[in-house]
Amino acid sequence: MAMAVSRIVQEGGQLVVEAGTGTGKTYAYLVPVLLSGQRALVSTATKALQDQLFSRDIPRLVEVLGLPVRIALLKGRSNYLCLHRMEQARHSPESAQPGALKALAKIESWAQSTRMGDMAELTGLDERSSLWPLVTSTRDNCLGSTCPRYRACHVNLARKEAMAADVVVINHHLFFADLSVRESGVAELLPTVRVTVFDEAHQLNEIGVNFLGQQLSTVQLHELVRDVLATGLQLARGLVDWQTLSSSLEKAARDWRLAAGMHRGSVRLRWIGLQPEGVEPSDWAGALHAVTKALADLQTGLDMVSELAPDFQRLAERTRELMQRAALFADPPNPEGVRWAEVSAQLRLVESPLDIAQAFSALTRPLSATPGKATETPDDPDSLEALMAGDPRHALGEVATPVPAAGVGQRAWIFTSATLGDEPSLRWFTEPCGLNSAEVMQVSSPFDYAQQAALYVPPHLPRPGAPEHASQVAELVLEALTILGGSTLVLTTTLNAMRSIGEHLLAHGDGEVEVLVQGQSPKRRLMERFREGGGAGDAYARKGCVLVASASFWEGFDVPGDALQLVVIDKLPFPPPGDPLFEARSQRITQQGKSAFADHALPEAAVSLKQGAGRLIRSETDRGILVVCDSRLSTMSYGRRLLRSLPAMRRLEDHAAFLDALRQLTTDANHHGA
Repeated sequence: MAMAVSRIVQEGGQLVVEAGTGTGKTYAYLVPVLLSGQRALVSTATKALQDQLFSRDIPRLVEVLGLPVRIALLKGRSNYLCLHRMEQARHSPESAQPGALKALAKIESWAQSTRMGDMAELTGLDERSSLWPLVTSTRDNCLGSTCPRYRACHVNLARKEAMAADVVVINHHLFFADLSVRESGVAELLPTVRVTVFDEAHQLNEIGVNFLGQQLSTVQLHELVRDVLATGLQLARGLVDWQTLSSSLEKAARDWRLAAGMHRGSVRLRWIGLQPEGVEPSDWAGALHAVTKALADLQTGLDMVSELAPDFQRLAERTRELMQRAALFADPPNPEGVRWAEVSAQLRLVESPLDIAQAFSALTRPLSATPGKATETPDDPDSLEALMAGDPRHALGEVATPVPAAGVGQRAWIFTSATLGDEPSLRWFTEPCGLNSAEVMQVSSPFDYAQQAALYVPPHLPRPGAPEHASQVAELVLEALTILGGSTLVLTTTLNAMRSIGEHLLAHGDGEVEVLVQGQSPKRRLMERFREGGGAGDAYARKGCVLVASASFWEGFDVPGDALQLVVIDKLPFPPPGDPLFEARSQRITQQGKSAFADHALPEAAVSLKQGAGRLIRSETDRGILVVCDSRLSTMSYGRRLLRSLPAMRRLEDHAAFLDALRQLTTDANHHGA
């Protein structure tokens, strides 16, 4: 892998590498990139890996290789302290909450000493705190160059450091958000970078789609209400009736959410006509009209005081932008994309393209420019300039044309992940990303899965969908826990199954094993507790926990050693059939004469299954069992394809063999501990 990356860095082009767990893929791309001396951008899917690369992996290699390399970290705007908003925070209603002033004093004290203003430096303030948005800015509320603290701005400092660095570490969210609005420096940075690496690349398409479209949410409306009220009462009290204007918009937003109906949990509603399916048309139209009118009234009030402070000008711009989006969602959907409403405690409307292929292929296509000169392709229908000139709802953004460094060939694009598909061509990843001409390679894991891991598909469980399936899965887990005493991760495909299994384990467990369920504590704390294992205060115990989780725990959860020996997956992770984005993609595949199941649903399930299974074996000494509680894996013809996507584990044919294997794990762990 390192040799392939080195060649692409030298010659230019696109390289897609699926690198199995344990291959050391991070070093495999970092070493050749650092040794090349070229400027590079490294993007990850999560801030956790971003921090690990910046704080640990790259500095370690730079030291070992003895290279004079400057590294910079660039995050989204809301990760940095905003000095201007911090100074205003004491005037907000939130500052009156218990403990808020003390926390603000701590932030103000830290502001005196921090150089970068990265909120991750500040211990004790959770990202979910109501104070966080009061002391950070977003693209919506940033005042830009009119801000009184513009010269001392931490975001600007981070951007300057990135522009001067040799290697810049970012994340996929920032990459796409920035390219669409040129907001935090990536768009300016890209043209000067020769090498771009996307780690955890399997998430690129889904993250990109979210940023390529348009969104309108009740969260945005409530945030506008909060900022208008705070700014109006502080800078123009008595000039405008801020309370009435804010209350009207807040009520309109609340009524609009109610018009979407009552749903348990979070659901996506299909949207083909003028309103989402299952929603009363007159209620929806009336609520949307009320939101638009409340925004228009607010706009009139803000225009009256716009000359008093740049804060009011920015608030007026935000109001206009939200009115434009409300008008967009009042019209029928764009037939080239997909539209849906996401309903939870809040309401979010989304219209997006089906994938990032058009925009991303324009970004990564080879350059035909002579060294040092920009390529001009305004007549190219796929160019970013042309995309911008077309339908703005599906534009990636106006990105400066990359300029190759003098004497150097084409730019290099490297995409890597442990899971990029279920077949050698990796079409599942390359096609939606527009990387049809990329070089593709697969690097298998060095782990001996046949020796280290076993797979069990319980033949006696009811089929998924049966009312008793979740309780039967929980009973199997309880039986395993009596032998293992913990070290178990249960991954579910739905939140309902997660709750059912978690409740069953809590109700019927013997209390010897601690039951952790996603949502009862912050994700990081659950991970730490699970890794600790054992009972409180028992420094030698390695076991003692079972964690029941969904969604985000299927990937990026790394627990090497005896703390995790059993992974139970409740059923095959096929995409939910009612999901509007999945349905629209399936429809397009059918129109192309292909099979929506074989060419879309099955590869999606295979990649997710591979991700979940990947939690089990994390080092060359790990031992464990994977249980997939879905008989279709053994009985259906497509099960063979799904099995091929998994590492070559030995099969446990019956329940007795499963229980024997559990006992052997316990024996091995005790022997290892002794």
